[in-house]
Amino acid sequence: MRAPLSPSRITAALTGAGALVGTVALILATSACGSRVPDTKPTDLSPITEPTEAYTGAPWFRDVTEASGVRATCRNGEEADQFTILESLGTGVALFDFDGDGRLDIFVVGGGYFDGPTKTDLKGHPCKLYRNLGNMKFEDVTSAAGLAGDWWYTHGVAVADYDRDGFPDFVVTGYGRIGLFHNEPNDRGGRRFVDVSEKLGLRDSLWGTSAAWGDLDGDGYPELYVCHYTDWSFTNNPICKGTSASVPRDVCVPQRFKPLVHSLFKNDRGQKFRDTASEQHFKPDGYGLGVVIADLNADGRPDVYVANDAARNFLLFNRGGALEEKGVASGTAVDDGGQFNGSMGVDVVDYDGSGRAALWVTNYQGELHALYHNLGAEMFDHRSRLLGVGSIGVHRVGFGTAFTDLDHDGWEDVVVANGHVLRNPAGSSPKQQPVLFHNTDKEGRRFFRDISNRGGPYFQAQNMARGLALGDLDNDGHPDLVVTQNNGPVVILRNEAPAPHPWVGIKLVGKGNRDVVGSTVTVELDGRKLTRFVKGGGSYLSANDPRLHFGLGGATIKRVTVRWSWGESQSWENVDPGAYWELTEGQPTAKRLPAS
Repeated sequence: MRAPLSPSRITAALTGAGALVGTVALILATSACGSRVPDTKPTDLSPITEPTEAYTGAPWFRDVTEASGVRATCRNGEEADQFTILESLGTGVALFDFDGDGRLDIFVVGGGYFDGPTKTDLKGHPCKLYRNLGNMKFEDVTSAAGLAGDWWYTHGVAVADYDRDGFPDFVVTGYGRIGLFHNEPNDRGGRRFVDVSEKLGLRDSLWGTSAAWGDLDGDGYPELYVCHYTDWSFTNNPICKGTSASVPRDVCVPQRFKPLVHSLFKNDRGQKFRDTASEQHFKPDGYGLGVVIADLNADGRPDVYVANDAARNFLLFNRGGALEEKGVASGTAVDDGGQFNGSMGVDVVDYDGSGRAALWVTNYQGELHALYHNLGAEMFDHRSRLLGVGSIGVHRVGFGTAFTDLDHDGWEDVVVANGHVLRNPAGSSPKQQPVLFHNTDKEGRRFFRDISNRGGPYFQAQNMARGLALGDLDNDGHPDLVVTQNNGPVVILRNEAPAPHPWVGIKLVGKGNRDVVGSTVTVELDGRKLTRFVKGGGSYLSANDPRLHFGLGGATIKRVTVRWSWGESQSWENVDPGAYWELTEGQPTAKRLPAS
């Protein structure tokens, strides 16, 4: 989040500016004046948009929370009236199949509260694990899975098989502590989780937010990137005024504090972790909130992109294990006016069929959510206004987000969960509506149209949303949504969008269960190719379904090609639509997964 913006900032017009112009200005200024962001013209917040359509059809999403059995509320402790910046971030949610039955389970991060006589003792609310029983029904297995112990003030979750035993593990971030939970067999033929953080040397005493896993050095074991936020504590807890005289106090903006250096934990073959931030020359110059790992320059190695709040975003290209920061040079550090934004959520997408990885970033109110088009040669162009998504951030604060092809037309659409960070924001409500944008054709180019009114009642309601995870909870080929809310219930949204075209789902398995983040999957159809990227992290504080989903737009599949991270390309034919397929590195035959 950033300091409140003036009306002139919101309404000013800047014509003819693009990301490359802003980037050149920023490079020139930083070369002359150190790392200070230059003064620039305000960003144009009059994006190209189209009128919202009238819609009378069936909703694309149905709220099935009540019948699902999921009963979880994420809390931030604001009832103590401490007005800490800690309360603004919220919590995330993860979707993964922890017990290997073919169905996605749900892990919900609990948050925390302020305890003691002076309300300055930080405590954690319980995190919850829900096992998927099928047909959108879930049961609480938190205690049975060994997760009913004491928790700290928690925020984010990231999932990976860190020791390559074939079962997903997860890490939970938060204030002053991190937890790594190993997936192990229990004595009843099921699975349980054991906290192995201390045993494996994974320690973090800073304020951790989003995290992402990915094999950054090619040894098959995933490293762990952890974003850190600010140096807030109760000994560094200033009183910040609200946005008007009638609001004597509100949550402070991050600029009142110092940013913290982020961490990159080297995974030593699943036996030990070591923070290599100093070896990678990381600096404390980013208030980290979102992170995604994917191959962003098509060299077969996973790269890291970090969404920073009120600071330039980072783009760390992988040079064979060493990471080179090229955010400014690539055009992905700032907006099309050369200004940094208050960035939260992130995703990677081939939105236009180019086969290249574009970057998507949700930002603060009064800023353009950023869609950075990949030009190749490690250069990107900020195209939010041109593509229609610029209007999202004018009156909203964006957090969790994901691209997916909702109607199976072969083009990925985007959903954003919104909610303010201030208790009393100027010109806005703390609770805000989510948005749904449809990827369409406009005069021969891609354009995103606001179809939020198709989304159903949840998309018409005001919510204090934070985390968002995308995944096919009932294995019907239609990705569903799980959304967390500050001091509100977790929401399960079943995807019921009209989708007349077929689909196919892909699950990748690396040789010896090695990590495959950074791989790229291409489905070749008659006349075009669809590209998806295997990602670590993404969205905000959350973890999505690791399977890849393709809407086929009515075309026939000719072949599926995987460019394995740190490896070779491999193709399969005879992959039929309407099912999930398991593609194993080095195996010539695709395995059709049973419906469950």
